Amino acid sequence: MYKILYILLFIGHLSFAQITIKDSITKYPVSYATISFGNGNGIFADDEGKFYFTKKLYPDIDSLFISALGFKDLNIATENLSNELFLQPQADELDEVVVGIKLDRKFKKETLKPYLDDDYYNCWLPTIESEIAVYFPKATTKDQKLSSVQFPIALESKDWKKRNRKNSEKKKFSTLFKVKFYANNNGAPGKVLTYKTIVFRATEKNGDAYQLNVDDYDIYIPENGFFVSLQVLGYTNKAGKLLPNKKYKEIKGKDGGIVKIPTNFRPLLPFTDDIETKKTYIKRVFISGNNWVKFEKGNGIESSLLKRDLYNYGIGVTYKTFKDE
Repeated sequence: MYKILYILLFIGHLSFAQITIKDSITKYPVSYATISFGNGNGIFADDEGKFYFTKKLYPDIDSLFISALGFKDLNIATENLSNELFLQPQADELDEVVVGIKLDRKFKKETLKPYLDDDYYNCWLPTIESEIAVYFPKATTKDQKLSSVQFPIALESKDWKKRNRKNSEKKKFSTLFKVKFYANNNGAPGKVLTYKTIVFRATEKNGDAYQLNVDDYDIYIPENGFFVSLQVLGYTNKAGKLLPNKKYKEIKGKDGGIVKIPTNFRPLLPFTDDIETKKTYIKRVFISGNNWVKFEKGNGIESSLLKRDLYNYGIGVTYKTFKDE
């Protein structure tokens, strides 16, 4: 009886804390919006635009900064927070997106293979505060369309002693990622190439790489190249629904105050030293106006990967290269 009562009280608490983000015009939910707390931390809404927030959960937060592709940012106080928040569409931004003209002619598929590695020590530990972007130049004057993207994943063995065996049983995970495509702006990620929300769920069953089909998004490659980015949203249930996981660990700092450390999510993302050019960038997604930073030494980045000269996340891509008429 005590367990049942606790569960009912917990469900009631979540129901009270539930907030939905909606389009101010259509009143449809805004999926996977970013909710920043203004202190470098934050969370994400789920596919139905819902997230959980109360002063009991986050007593030190007095403002929310909400953003989503294709919408104006919203800054709102947490006092007397409504259970519905509305974002205004940003039509002028949508008009500037260039996805190219659909081409109906013969093409040849060309693939740049991903760089795979199951060595845990060569991997990036995904946290919800970081977004990784990888640059791809356009190597031909012919028209090209992006067909698919292959994201390398490192699988972890349940038995540490058998970690080097390909047939060892792997640890289970079910994790949701968000993908974006950016134009090249003077060597760094610029404006997005599509405002459509693109997510995928990865599990250990996907093997060493997850292949994402993007053919239907009609992303044509700009002359100066483009960036592919990846951002972890959190763990999901078996149906792929984003769970309200605990995103931060709270530990005592040297001054006695509480410091929030982002939780690491599986799978790990392998980095490589087999790519000559340093073409990987990172940013902190919960800091408003934060710029992209190239992942290299001397840029104020603390990472054991840089100490081992592992500068790049080795994403693979497949193009459709169209024949000249």
